[in-house]
Amino acid sequence: MSRSLTVNWDDPIAAFAAGKNLSGLDYMNELVAGRIAPPPIMKLLGYRLAQVGEGLAVFECEPGEQHYNPIGVVHGGLAMTLLDSAMGCCVHTRLPAGTAYTTLEVKVNLVRAITAKTGTIRATGRVIHLGGKTATAEAKLEDAAGKLYAHGSTTCIILS
Repeated sequence: MSRSLTVNWDDPIAAFAAGKNLSGLDYMNELVAGRIAPPPIMKLLGYRLAQVGEGLAVFECEPGEQHYNPIGVVHGGLAMTLLDSAMGCCVHTRLPAGTAYTTLEVKVNLVRAITAKTGTIRATGRVIHLGGKTATAEAKLEDAAGKLYAHGSTTCIILS
């Protein structure tokens, strides 16, 4: 039986422009509140920014068949994307207005298969170190019961 998925998104450049003069934490809070549109990747993969704080970002996703790989489980790329988003955005919450960042490296460990029956998964990212040129962060991907599915770490470069 054929299935389909329709994805709609807003102009990502408009969202970027709307946040250009906000601190990273203020920008992330605007995303959570829905006053700034989420980036297209979030719409495409079906995940959402659920919570932010100083040095904290939490993303949630309901894994489904559209995330499956050829062996009948959710593709590891979904877990990696959620972790990368949580780690990068937790760094973003610590940056002043006009300061950008990008990922230099990511390390992810996938420890358990995810399926459509797993239920909501949450990627929680926390800043470990914020320096003048680089930042490091870590994240865990867990289900509602706190069972670990993946974890990772990142190094980001701070761009002035």
